[in-house]
This record gives sequence, C-alpha cells and structure tokens, in this order.
Amino acid sequence: MKISVKKLHPEATLPTYGSDFAAGADLYALSPEPIRIAPGETVLVHTGIAMEIPEGYGGFLYARSGLATKKGLAPANKVGVIDADYRGEIMVALHNHSSEEREIAQGERIAQLVIAPFLKASFEEAEELCDSVRGAGGFGSTGK
Repeated sequence: MKISVKKLHPEATLPTYGSDFAAGADLYALSPEPIRIAPGETVLVHTGIAMEIPEGYGGFLYARSGLATKKGLAPANKVGVIDADYRGEIMVALHNHSSEEREIAQGERIAQLVIAPFLKASFEEAEELCDSVRGAGGFGSTGK
C-alpha cells in the first residue's frame, strides 16, 4: 500500500520502518530547538508532515517502546487516531510520565504509526441485549 506524504517543512522526515517486519513506522520530531518536557507535562511535537490515508483505513499513533520505557515519554491520549479525511500536520502529544525533565531533539523518533483497516458500525438503540456468559460483569470479572 502506498501512502502519499507531504512534507510541510524541508527538514521534515518521512515515516520509516525500523525492520522488514515492523508493524509501525517511526515518526520523527521536527523542532529547530530541543523540546523540554517537564515531569507530568504534555507537549505537542510537530512532525512537519501531512498524509493521505486511504478510505476505510486509519492511522493509529502508538508509543515507541524504547522512548516509553527508557524516558517515560508516550502519547498522552495513549493511541492517537488519524482519520482518512484529515490532511493537516501530524502532531504527537507526548506526555512525560517520568519524574525528571526529558528532552526531544530534532529528528528523534517520537511515535510509531500503524495503518490499519477498520469497520464502521451502525448503532441502533435496543431495549434489551442478548445474554452472554459474562453479562454485565465489569473489570476483572472474567477471573484469573
């Protein structure tokens, strides 16, 4: 599948896959100055790119495992969703979960993008729902 990507800034980096079997493509920070993120703070990080995701697909932004485990930086909304009709700049809301100030440099990998199909549902109001083994059991209700 080919995804059209527009550089909004000459220093922007197109997404890349780290290996032949990687599911997520790395997204890169675009910032002339290092970005400092205080503990508990969320900062919008520019990528300098926009893209054309095909109809029936979404772009899903996930944390990079190394950045999350080593620096405590991960998307604030846990999973960002880029709709097929969005044509603006892709930005990543990075949250600092650590107890120390962290820094993101120009060109640093900040998130991974997974392009995936999705199903669009039609929601209908119902008076009753069919029974299931779990029923209305909530968090932890399926046991060990």
